[in-house]
Amino acid sequence: MRFSIYQESRRGGRPVNQDRMGYLYTRKSLLMMVADGMGGHARGEVAAETTLQTLATIFQRDAKPVLADPAAFLEQAIQAAHRDLHRYRAENRLPEAPRTTVVACVVQDGVATWAHVGDSRLYLLRGGQIAQRTLDHSRVHQLVVAGLIRPEDVKDHPDRNRIHNCIGAFVTPKVEIARKVALHPGDTVLLCSDGLWGALLDRDISDAFGRLIVMRAVPELMDKAIADSGPEPDNCTAIAMSWAGAEAMDMIPPTESPVSTLVIPEGSIASTVQIPPPGEPSPDEPLTEEQIDDAVAEIQRAIQRSSRLIPGK
Repeated sequence: MRFSIYQESRRGGRPVNQDRMGYLYTRKSLLMMVADGMGGHARGEVAAETTLQTLATIFQRDAKPVLADPAAFLEQAIQAAHRDLHRYRAENRLPEAPRTTVVACVVQDGVATWAHVGDSRLYLLRGGQIAQRTLDHSRVHQLVVAGLIRPEDVKDHPDRNRIHNCIGAFVTPKVEIARKVALHPGDTVLLCSDGLWGALLDRDISDAFGRLIVMRAVPELMDKAIADSGPEPDNCTAIAMSWAGAEAMDMIPPTESPVSTLVIPEGSIASTVQIPPPGEPSPDEPLTEEQIDDAVAEIQRAIQRSSRLIPGK
């Protein structure tokens, strides 16, 4: 596979950045993920980090070098993350589990399969236009479908942050999985938190990727989203991947430094998902040092359990 990829996360006007992002790839399979911890619930950053680490661990185990069924992987791994959060809640005697949204995409054999829970989004851009995007599991999306508000009114609606589907809630999340899409050389796949898309119009996104390579489009969109969000902008996180395919290296400008998965050794996995060791917490963690150590240790235990509990494996 050949592709160009760029990811970035910025803390807005919030005291903590609860967004997490990451991607992994083998020679023949790529997984991209964005999770947005829910700030209205305790330890949203733990929920987002646990979710990405669970998906990453299961991908590392099962992508040999491809996943047998990407859609089944997305469903099962996201549900495993949900169970991990409830184990974390029970073992730490919390009144409720940490909660997060997630959007994830697998690309293999030139085909993209994606899934989401909540209002973190995926956009597929083709020929400078938005060809597809996920539909939010939110109150305002229901209002748009009912014709009660216009799509352009969503970013300023007071209920924009009210979602009805997430990981870590008391009810099992509904994982919405899109149909498979064959990628064309030059296609761009964007995964982002609502801190990015919530401050922008669709035309802002299509214009940026129509003019710029992914390494420049994402920072430009983040600058605009934060500038247009007022005195307390939300955290912004995004991963953008421009697809070149197996042979079409000339479809991506040389300045994009495209990745060729053939450069990694057979059987290896390249990853940007980091699991912080105990005693080295993120500087954004709003917990005491003892709580941080406990949270990280429990994340590690939860991931190990998930890798043994996926049905049919």
